[in-house]
Amino acid sequence: MYVMATPLRNTRRARRQRRPWPARLRNSAVLAGAVLALSLGLAKVAEGGAQGGYATVTVQPGDTLWAIASDRYPNSDVRAKVWQIEQINHLSGETLQPWQTLEVPSR
Repeated sequence: MYVMATPLRNTRRARRQRRPWPARLRNSAVLAGAVLALSLGLAKVAEGGAQGGYATVTVQPGDTLWAIASDRYPNSDVRAKVWQIEQINHLSGETLQPWQTLEVPSR
């Protein structure tokens, strides 16, 4: 007598189908965008936030950058403020002309 053998069950589970490429690409792009936005936000915070505005100062006869910086920023390092004013106005030295207008950082 012959006994009918029961068929062996497939012990492997069916593989989950992968998402198509466009969906994976989209997810990767969203993740990369989120990382970039977070990085830029953290960099801005580390830099000190948004820059303040600028005020306009008219140079009077006899004024120097040092005098302007020390009058406007009494509790700051005057050398740093002179350097900032030079950079903002693209000046190469302390030579100023009377009635010239300068942009200076707001207090």
